[in-house]
Amino acid sequence: MTPEEALKRQIELYRAMTGQQRLKIALDLHEFACNIAREGIRRQYPGATAEQIEAHLRRRIELGRQVVDGARHEDRR
Repeated sequence: MTPEEALKRQIELYRAMTGQQRLKIALDLHEFACNIAREGIRRQYPGATAEQIEAHLRRRIELGRQVVDGARHEDRR
């Protein structure tokens, strides 16, 4: 199967899912990404508490939002 065929099949499968199924996938992917980020933060700050790790994670997420918002703002010019 080529990458193009695989993508087409994946889209077909997503379209056949209910909204609830697609939402679950999205939430699972979000949690997976957050867990990967937490691991990176733990490596960067080995002595950080769970609360500090979550604070770093929230800052990273907010920074990402700011970058996306800035890019959208630039696109409107």
